[in-house]
Amino acid sequence: MTRYLLTPVAAAATALALLIPSAQAETNFGQVAMHVAYMLQNHHYSKQDFDDKVSGEMLHNYLNMLDFKHIFFTEQDVAGFKDKYETTLDDHVLMRNISPAIEIYDIYKARVKERVDFLKKALDSNQFSFDSKDTIEIKRDKAPWPKDKAAQDKLWIEIIEDNLLAERIADETRERDEKKKAEKAAAKKTNAAEVKAAITPDTQKVEPPDPDAPKIAAKIEPKIETKKEKDKDKDLSPKERILKDYQRLLESIDENDTKDVVNFFLSSLATAYDPHTEYMSTDESDNFKIHMQHQLVGIGALLGQKDDGAEIQGIVVGGPADKQGELKLNDRIIAVAQGDEEFVDVKYLKLQKIVDMIRGELNTTVRIKIVPADDPSGNRIIAIVRDKVPLKEKLANAELLVTPPDLGKALKVGWINLSNFYADMENGTVSTSVDVERLLRRLMKEKIDGLVLDLRDNGGGSLDEAIKLTGLFIPAGPVVQAKDWRGSITWRDCENEKPVYDGPMIVLINKASASASEILAAALQDYRRALIVGDKSSFGKGTVQTILPVERYMPFFSDKKGAGDLKVTIQKFYRIAGGSTQLKGVESDIPLPSIRDVLDIGESSAENPLPYDTIPPRKYPLFRKDPFPIDEINARVKSRVAANPEFQNVVEESNRLKEKIDRNTISLNLQDREKERLDTEARRDKQIEERAKRAKEVAERIKDNGFKSYHLTLDNVDKPDLVPESAFSKEMNSGMRTATNEDDSGNDGSKFSYGIEPVKLETIHVLRDLLELDHKPTTAAKTEDKTPVGAKQQAQ
Repeated sequence: MTRYLLTPVAAAATALALLIPSAQAETNFGQVAMHVAYMLQNHHYSKQDFDDKVSGEMLHNYLNMLDFKHIFFTEQDVAGFKDKYETTLDDHVLMRNISPAIEIYDIYKARVKERVDFLKKALDSNQFSFDSKDTIEIKRDKAPWPKDKAAQDKLWIEIIEDNLLAERIADETRERDEKKKAEKAAAKKTNAAEVKAAITPDTQKVEPPDPDAPKIAAKIEPKIETKKEKDKDKDLSPKERILKDYQRLLESIDENDTKDVVNFFLSSLATAYDPHTEYMSTDESDNFKIHMQHQLVGIGALLGQKDDGAEIQGIVVGGPADKQGELKLNDRIIAVAQGDEEFVDVKYLKLQKIVDMIRGELNTTVRIKIVPADDPSGNRIIAIVRDKVPLKEKLANAELLVTPPDLGKALKVGWINLSNFYADMENGTVSTSVDVERLLRRLMKEKIDGLVLDLRDNGGGSLDEAIKLTGLFIPAGPVVQAKDWRGSITWRDCENEKPVYDGPMIVLINKASASASEILAAALQDYRRALIVGDKSSFGKGTVQTILPVERYMPFFSDKKGAGDLKVTIQKFYRIAGGSTQLKGVESDIPLPSIRDVLDIGESSAENPLPYDTIPPRKYPLFRKDPFPIDEINARVKSRVAANPEFQNVVEESNRLKEKIDRNTISLNLQDREKERLDTEARRDKQIEERAKRAKEVAERIKDNGFKSYHLTLDNVDKPDLVPESAFSKEMNSGMRTATNEDDSGNDGSKFSYGIEPVKLETIHVLRDLLELDHKPTTAAKTEDKTPVGAKQQAQ
């Protein structure tokens, strides 16, 4: 049975100890490249030959993948590559010759080394006054490469000056933040002493550090610093930190072997066909399967990169490492051995290579030599038997929210969070639709007034699961149409006779909701089954991929262990109404202000996207005869948004960001940068202060009559007692103990009025609008007692 995927990008490589043995170096990658090229010609939706045109696009992609900021190559380099390879890469690849990939990569590596050497000299010899009126481009992916070495040197002086300015401002910001934290801690101490003189100084709470900014995984990336390393680096001077960053980049480039280079090269070929066709190395294929199945075979430990090895940053509760008991958070791995074999030193290796060495099969033993966190002067050997490890954090979960009297008549809102459409495509043991149905039936048991399906940041996944999940909310009928390269149109139906849930419903989306998310949202919109609320539109991916193992197409006796997989676009999908989500996405019925609307996000911003088109609609029964009262609800939303300072902040910040993106330059003048920083900080401090004031006023007004919130997971959904959100820990949600003490409250809304983040609160208001304007009482509305059933049982 063919399994289809609807994912916007390949799953990011994860630093977990996984299954499957690593590939050996004897794989003939020239042969792999040839077969990938033929597979693309034969299986891609476009049926595009690998000709001179695709050759030129492949070269363009490869150069941009290596030097995406256009700062290492010069125009002379690029012209030389074009003269030699722009119309010949197809010939080389089809003749099993990957030497152009190696040659270009070696030149790239040499250019990076030249630039790092230049940086060292410039940091020593140049005096940067930071008083010029010069500017530098922020985003250079569309900028021309420097004309020659002289122009490149000039550009790099500006880059170094910008880096130094950024580090200097970061130091000042850090000092300011530390001073504010100290003042805050002192104020807390004073207030606590006034309220309760018996409290000793030892009982003070320590403010948690701010969470790290999100890391975006890429095919090529320098080593990622942990928060501890960043704290350690703050003791270095700005010049030392800059040099260290570029030296790390050079080290990561040096560590890439032929397998890595071929991965970059063939990925450049794949994306010449469309943004979602991708060559995946064996490592990426393994990680993709884990992303889809939400489980792996390994030791159950999260690894983080350290300068000289890997650090244990998380341990899965109940996993092999946790059961064995010796491995601890912050332990540092310095060597790995398979069973009784000799240890292999892992110091200074890339994180993925360390992960590869820890990989193995079910019920096999890996030995790890560690430097214990509690005894850095010694080391210890730990043997762990690999086993299956569930990854719970991204599984479907739900909330039951009971609105406070302050907002009007009490409503019980079911809220289902879904981060992707996961499935075990090999054994069928993991299913999104099965999991969501369990949560949904429990929410229905609690007699909810309405449901919100939260698909924000859901990048897609299994097509089958998207169809089955849609069937939980509509009776049997068409869900999605598809067209292949021949123009043949097919459609897929959900097969259940009647929906599991037929009550009021909202689907919440944002610009990062893609693919399978868009199929579900589009179908429910076309059926008039649910209101779509959120960003102006979703991602805009209307293509279907399947995964083809490259080894199937290689000669029988050839070495295939490092062949990898090709994720290739084979169809375009269409709405049952005949339109497409390709490029346009799903447009919200009720749009809310979002900073993503001005960002360069979505299919329309990608290179080589397939075009938008339409096909004839299918016949399907509307779920409701009359349209939703969209105009009336939007009028209410517009009024609330205009009066909501949080949304007005979003509008103002979006306008500022758009102006900055359009300008695409930043000043190299210290005074200008300082003024911009101080203005930004003052504005954000004011926003935080006003937000806290509003939250305090609401808290004082509602006392203990705020939102009642309960958290449902697949572990507790069948238990009689509901778990209050306040009693639900991060470890309970993720199933993992982590080494960092990150504060995730920016996402849980605790700093906002009613303890609910603005989009979530407004979505609940929209649900109330829908219930009021539809004039349709629900089963739950007839029940005076709004206490959830599970909460009653808990109280008895």
